Amino acid sequence: MGRLVRKPKLPEAETAQASDFGGMFQSRARPVATGVPGDDYLTRIVKYVPAEIIGCSMLVNAILGQAMVAGSDNATMAGFSVTTIAIGALLAGLILTPLFCWYVREDGDAWLVNAIVSTVAFPFWAYLMGAVAFERFHDGNLAAILILTFTGVSGLVAPVADRPMQAEQTSANPKDGPRLVESLKA
Repeated sequence: MGRLVRKPKLPEAETAQASDFGGMFQSRARPVATGVPGDDYLTRIVKYVPAEIIGCSMLVNAILGQAMVAGSDNATMAGFSVTTIAIGALLAGLILTPLFCWYVREDGDAWLVNAIVSTVAFPFWAYLMGAVAFERFHDGNLAAILILTFTGVSGLVAPVADRPMQAEQTSANPKDGPRLVESLKA
């Protein structure tokens, strides 16, 4: 199981079987075309959560929260308002989320869909975790309702399967060279 949502794979087009003995006998055996299903609803819900970015954000917000407690609304760090730094940290999380999805991608991952949904999810999770950037607007009950709603809806976002490529078939006669087999008409 990869870290990102997996695309479903459609069955590949059947290949024309090379005949035995120079075309005198046709093979009756045909390969079974099977597809691979993508991730299901619950798996997509889990994989769309930008957990690594949320973890870093929680650490930064814990530091910023301590600075807010020590200096109240006028708290500063290196001459900058703590609230300004918190907004910068929130924006950094929004930028790092799609970059992280790109960095951990593997073959078969729908990393672009995952990056979009995870980037949209990040502010919801940051609000739930009590990010300092949202301190003036934070309401724990609203945060719970928002994250439950978003998480339920995000699982409905499923990546689309790629179209299968045409199979390449070699002729029984080496002089003919490779030829393309027409894909099955759906």
